[in-house]
Amino acid sequence: MANNIPEIDFVYLWVDGSDPVWRAKRDTFIGVTHVDSSINCDGRYVDNDELKYSLRSLEKYAPWIRNIFIVTDSQVPKWLNTSNPKIKIIDHCEILPVESRPCFNSALIEHFLWKIPGLSEHFLYGNDDMFLNRTVEPTDFFGEDGFPIIRLNRRRFRKLSLLYKEKIQKRILSYYIKSIRLSAKLVEDKYGAYYGGQPHHCIDAYLKSDYQHTFDTFKEKINDTLCNHVRKDGDIQRCIYTYAPLAQKRAHVKYVTRKESFKISIHLDIHYAKFKKYNPPFFCMNDSELAIDIDRERSTAFLQKRLPKKSQFEK
Repeated sequence: MANNIPEIDFVYLWVDGSDPVWRAKRDTFIGVTHVDSSINCDGRYVDNDELKYSLRSLEKYAPWIRNIFIVTDSQVPKWLNTSNPKIKIIDHCEILPVESRPCFNSALIEHFLWKIPGLSEHFLYGNDDMFLNRTVEPTDFFGEDGFPIIRLNRRRFRKLSLLYKEKIQKRILSYYIKSIRLSAKLVEDKYGAYYGGQPHHCIDAYLKSDYQHTFDTFKEKINDTLCNHVRKDGDIQRCIYTYAPLAQKRAHVKYVTRKESFKISIHLDIHYAKFKKYNPPFFCMNDSELAIDIDRERSTAFLQKRLPKKSQFEK
């Protein structure tokens, strides 16, 4: 590892969807929450204590992390030891513009991570349902030149594939896919480089200065989404902050398989068996509109078995 990477911070987004005050604010914008909505279902906001276990995985497998920033909307986990010097709570009002608040849209919040006070130049970002499964080093996230290593799932002929699905098969693309496609198109239009690789849906590495530069470059388009308080078509996915540095030769792409990064859809029994088979260093416990309470109970039991030791970040 080059000596020009002295500090690496970690950033989380966290929400407790059971908080009545928070739910009242959200319902003002959403109204009745549809259980089967892939965009704004309860599974997007429910707290299954994933953050607790993610922090346990950080302490166990990446103790070199300097500070841990937890971005919330006037909330703090009851079990969190806020007196720990590594823990920094960042409220939405510290980084989001007035017109974006209150915000229930992670895609919008992620545009402003670079504004976190005191954030290191080199930082990692993950949702609270993302975990480490083995020891990692700074060199797993940043190259010898200090540039981030970008993990993508390879998608060959991505542009043609999406065009075929939409125009020929008449399929409706998901919100997630459309937001990724929009980010890829913006980068292609600006830099002439198209990236069809899909985000690996786990912990990613960034340079704060490049993050801000990308924000400034696409600020006009991002400003069009500032009032998207909930997820909405037209949102720009955060992969724009990986595609743009790649296009400028300021990042290194690494195409990964399930052997390195695995997304467990918690409603699918078979995913637990596949995870055991691959035993990857990175994994995500993905809740969704397809999951029910028994799936969430199984997910928590799975994490407790893998990460039973209480961390310094808990009371």
